[in-house]
Amino acid sequence: MIILFEPMGRIGFYFFYAVNWIVTLLPLGILYLFSDALFLLLYYYPGYRRKVVSTNLRNAFPDKTPEERKVIEKKFYRHLADLFVETLKLTHLSNKQLLKRFIFTNPGLVNRLFKEDRDVAVVLSHYNNWEWLGTCLPLYTLHKNISIYKPLQNKLFNQFLNKLRSRNNLGLVTMSGILREIITNRRKNEAVIYGFIADQTPPLPDIRYWTTFLNQDTPVYLGPERLAAKFDMYLVFFNVQKVKRGYYTFTAETLFEHTNGLPEHWVTDSHVKRLEEIIREKPEYWIWSHRRWKHKKPSQND
Repeated sequence: MIILFEPMGRIGFYFFYAVNWIVTLLPLGILYLFSDALFLLLYYYPGYRRKVVSTNLRNAFPDKTPEERKVIEKKFYRHLADLFVETLKLTHLSNKQLLKRFIFTNPGLVNRLFKEDRDVAVVLSHYNNWEWLGTCLPLYTLHKNISIYKPLQNKLFNQFLNKLRSRNNLGLVTMSGILREIITNRRKNEAVIYGFIADQTPPLPDIRYWTTFLNQDTPVYLGPERLAAKFDMYLVFFNVQKVKRGYYTFTAETLFEHTNGLPEHWVTDSHVKRLEEIIREKPEYWIWSHRRWKHKKPSQND
């Protein structure tokens, strides 16, 4: 993950950039040897957010034994190391290779909506390889594609990562600018796929709703629900699955054809529940190192 290097200064970034450009010329099969070494650093020494991961797993799966959670934890760190290498490999990974390694199982669903001139709100998460998903999605669809993202604090790494993401004309819009972007595209009569990574933690002042997710009170963004209702968007969930090392599939699952008029928070609870189902099936592929539960729900007496 690029976030591991976010604290670097300008000199450190340019050194990283040069090394990355050369090293990622190597085939993925060889780069996975670097991933194996990175796993040792992440999991054993010096370690990366081991306490955060352990606490998150214990709270999410209190029914599992410590040994079972330890197995998940170890698999997660192997996946995290692979994800880091695979993201950087986008520097030189051709579209032909990307389409071979990241297969959209049912592109006809969203392309049918393009013919209906419907916008699509896509809910996805930090599960499996979301970076490859954003890069290859425009290769599969007729829509214009927009991804809503949180900028990194390190501007150089933010520019570096956005360049990798947008190489196939994926549009990138910050959360604060998405409403303006939707209105602009509507005026142009452009059908657009808007991708929302819905498992991020809202800043404390922006929390408007808490739900139950992985056995815990969890604050969630309401953007997908509210924007889908306001602009009558078709809402789908992208289910990304790992076939084997370096190979994935993703499937568009219909959640709602129309969301306007539904009970408040129904849409949000639905996509949160679907993500939880997927995580419970194969928990090692979700990013447990995120401080997802750093905010605590106020009690009714507060």
